[in-house]
Amino acid sequence: MKPAPFLYRRPESLEETLALLREHGDESKVLAGGQSLVPLLNMRLVRPSLLVDLNHVGGLDQVEANGDVRIGALVRQRELEHLSLPLVSEALPHVGHFVTRNRGTVGGSIAHADAAAELPLCLTVLGGTVVVRSTGGERRLPADEFFVTHFTTQLAPDELVVETVWPTLGAGWGFAFEELAQRRGDFALAMAACALRVEDGLVAEARVGVGSVVERPTLLETDLVGSVPTPDLLRVAVEPFGTVHASAAYLRHLTRVLVERAVLRAWENA
Repeated sequence: MKPAPFLYRRPESLEETLALLREHGDESKVLAGGQSLVPLLNMRLVRPSLLVDLNHVGGLDQVEANGDVRIGALVRQRELEHLSLPLVSEALPHVGHFVTRNRGTVGGSIAHADAAAELPLCLTVLGGTVVVRSTGGERRLPADEFFVTHFTTQLAPDELVVETVWPTLGAGWGFAFEELAQRRGDFALAMAACALRVEDGLVAEARVGVGSVVERPTLLETDLVGSVPTPDLLRVAVEPFGTVHASAAYLRHLTRVLVERAVLRAWENA
């Protein structure tokens, strides 16, 4: 299939881009890497009246690693390989395929908000921030508030994700990412990520999250702080629906196994 007809604009400044979004609102779609949008267009699952191509907008492809890592919306996913973000480094090989990571953008993955995507889960577990902008100004949204449900975020129709901020956390922290998919590059059946800080031989802080089996990247409640991690301290209170690929019971069991692995490996890495 081919896309339904649409207008195409290629702005060269952020101001021009935001003006187009203000004018056309939810009748417009933004093209960054296109790895998710182009298939949706071809299958006519989305039919925008205007397509706004960001690839000539200056300043959105910058990385600033001074304390926290600030990543512009147009930074390609493959560039994350060179950053000091251990959790992301573990997750990145699961993000699509090598060729799609060459084109797919960090901001595009965050804005698309697929519940089975790895980068939104990592940003949430790290306690990151999404920076969005419109002609009315800028907002900074914590990742665990930015994502609402499948393919739905706090973005207004005239707002654009311009940057994401990824905390590096530092000494004493350990990280781990676990995922199971039917084939490498496929959407995950379930995934889990963990960031924890160890002090005096005990867990001082812990952030554990799951994805794919929930409608948005979700942080779990645990009793890990002040302890040495054991499986009985983990409460994986998710109730996934069964799919054509796996039953609900299997996905519950799989999620718990992945959470345990992620927590124990993060403890070892710390």
